[in-house]
Amino acid sequence: MAKVYVGLGSNLSDPKKQIHLAVDALANIEHCQLTNISSLYFSRPMGPQDQPDYMNAVAKITTQLSPLNLLDELQAIESLAGRVRKDNRWGARILDLDILLFDNEIIHNERLTVPHYGLELREFVLLPLAEISPELILPNGKNILALSQNIETNGLKTHSKLR
Repeated sequence: MAKVYVGLGSNLSDPKKQIHLAVDALANIEHCQLTNISSLYFSRPMGPQDQPDYMNAVAKITTQLSPLNLLDELQAIESLAGRVRKDNRWGARILDLDILLFDNEIIHNERLTVPHYGLELREFVLLPLAEISPELILPNGKNILALSQNIETNGLKTHSKLR
């Protein structure tokens, strides 16, 4: 079973509801088990600021799926939520699910980059990761807790526990 961390984000259509529905959907993926979920966090949007703030969380799952099969499952959850994929990388989203880490694997292909390319630079990823797995070491040897203690919070606020 692989340990996987999934980033969840939403800033449209009742973001709290979208995150709750996504967590329920993650828990129901065949050959996956939801083992932990962070608190909800409010963050400012990346890119254009003329959009609502985001609600973010990080889920920890174990899975027997391959990385690309899991990606297919996550994209299906996004589609069911109403997400339409556009070229606008930094735009508002009903739901965004990203594989942040897949065990200690390093993956680079046309569909998936793991660890997630922005993981070390994003407070809305590092702080929830450190909340649920402070002992986590990235494939490059860096400690999540140390990274989270040295990043600017950029107004990130904890909202509430999900479960």
